[in-house]
Amino acid sequence: MRTDELVAALSRHVEPVDHSAIRRTVGLALVTAVVFALGLMAVWFGLRADVMTARAVVFLGAKAAFAMAIIGIASIYLLRLARPGGEHKTASIWAVLPFGAVILLAIISLGSAPSSHWDRMMLGDEWLECLLSIPIIAIVPFAILVWAVRKAAPTHLVRTGAFTGLVAGGISALAYALHCTSDSLPFVAVWYGGTIVLCTVAGAALGPRLLRW
Repeated sequence: MRTDELVAALSRHVEPVDHSAIRRTVGLALVTAVVFALGLMAVWFGLRADVMTARAVVFLGAKAAFAMAIIGIASIYLLRLARPGGEHKTASIWAVLPFGAVILLAIISLGSAPSSHWDRMMLGDEWLECLLSIPIIAIVPFAILVWAVRKAAPTHLVRTGAFTGLVAGGISALAYALHCTSDSLPFVAVWYGGTIVLCTVAGAALGPRLLRW
């Protein structure tokens, strides 16, 4: 059989590619990961006692906005990176925007408070719990997202793993915010931001091993 005949035979029954399949798969994984993280938070920690007060709603809204901005932006990048060759048309600069915003607000908050309050504003009462809880809660969401992304055959595994960890960390932070009563912006910048970055670094390290196809 000649080469052109072989090509014709192979292409005769080619089915069209469903470009929306990966969006559906990753979208389902995102919803599942969020539901799991919220359920784990409710069972393991429970909602903060003052969740219905006006003060709690304001600060919870700020923390949720930070986490949701990370999830939203990082998910867009993750969908691009999940496709073969997607890294060539994906500039990641916008992913740092939520971190930059919360750091700027934290600096303004510290600047408007006496320096004697800074330690309290940055450490709060729950820094250790936050440091441990967000990465732990992120484990299963990360595994769910890895399962979804593997189906799309990514080619830059370190970068894709990093964004998988970033999304999982954002989901975990969103869930943990419903329990955490340390509300100052410096605390959110240091401990929420820091643990989400930790999840991102872990994802980058694990990506080549877990996302290989």
